[in-house]
Amino acid sequence: MKNAILLRNARIFDGKKMLEGSLSVLIEGDKITQVAPDSHFSNYSGEQLDITGKTLMPGLIDCHVHLCYTASGDPSADGKKMGHSQLTLTALKNAQATLRSGITAVRDCGGRDYMEFGVRDAINKGEFDGPTIYASGKIICMTGGHGHSHGRIADGVEDVRKAVREQIHAGCDLVKIMATGGVMTPGVNPEDAHYSAEEMASGVHEAHRFHRRTASHAQGTEGILNAVNAGIDSIEHGIFLDDECIAKMLQAGTYVVPTLAALHNIMHVPNDYDGPKIPEFILDKCRRVASAHQASIKAFYRAGGKFAMGTDAGTPHNKHGSNADELRLMCANGMSNLDVLRIATFNGADLMGLENHGLIAADYAADLLIVNGNPAEDIEMVANCANHEMVIKAGRIIR
Repeated sequence: MKNAILLRNARIFDGKKMLEGSLSVLIEGDKITQVAPDSHFSNYSGEQLDITGKTLMPGLIDCHVHLCYTASGDPSADGKKMGHSQLTLTALKNAQATLRSGITAVRDCGGRDYMEFGVRDAINKGEFDGPTIYASGKIICMTGGHGHSHGRIADGVEDVRKAVREQIHAGCDLVKIMATGGVMTPGVNPEDAHYSAEEMASGVHEAHRFHRRTASHAQGTEGILNAVNAGIDSIEHGIFLDDECIAKMLQAGTYVVPTLAALHNIMHVPNDYDGPKIPEFILDKCRRVASAHQASIKAFYRAGGKFAMGTDAGTPHNKHGSNADELRLMCANGMSNLDVLRIATFNGADLMGLENHGLIAADYAADLLIVNGNPAEDIEMVANCANHEMVIKAGRIIR
């Protein structure tokens, strides 16, 4: 007989909306089997928890993390000092911290020499606790492009196509292509398009041909357009969106994963431990793009664009286990609490293609978060992990 637990008298955010009334949810094994008024379970005698006054919601989904990154002031420098064993253990430690903070699924958007694949496979098989992990493998970038120190460098239509095939052969779940420069690579500008429209189209088409979803680091306007015109599934960061970008993305249904925490933590969180400081070139670029980033995300939100939550966890001072801070930052940038809750649950599962996740309904995965109070009224009930009452993964109480 499957292990079962009944969560009674919950306020429920089901991934799309707040449900009316106090309801109870039966979990059997790793699935939700029933959602009904509590009176429906009046004769239930198995394990049960009364969560009156608390909110039950799907586990949070972070669509942009780097499990091999250390979140120090200079994670790239740290990575160059670590061997494969250290990288693997770092990824496992970070994944487990992420789960304890209410994140039950993540997309790893660029690792190190596929070390994160072993962690992904072990966690997804249930050998270790952790969130469900989808991983991109090596980022694909041009010569001298953003992330070239650890990515798969590819130039030209045919080489980009080959690089995509290599990631698929290695076992990736999605393909990430670097459309523009970025903040953390010296000597490149976030505003510059890196791959040409033809190179982007080649990479995206090849990934889709083999049933992989695609994500693009895309900050500058021209590079964003190249990625969107190629049919990319998600724009990561989206710093310099203009009206043409927004119109085309609305038409195509392209997601934006804003990663507001990345710039916020670089610019506003002090170094609280002995270790490398943030290089000055990173700080300079962050100051240059910060206001444009906020304005772009506000404009896409006002236009009714599709968002999924992502943090860029692992980048400077952006710690694994603090992922839920992103919800606070999205609200502070003009999004409503309910929209943010939807963005961080159902939308994330939709973007990942994670079937039967992101909703509280019968036959959906029992990946759940119980929080104090009502996050529709106070986002701190979710954004502050001190208000998390319980994390459940695949029907098991983790925390």
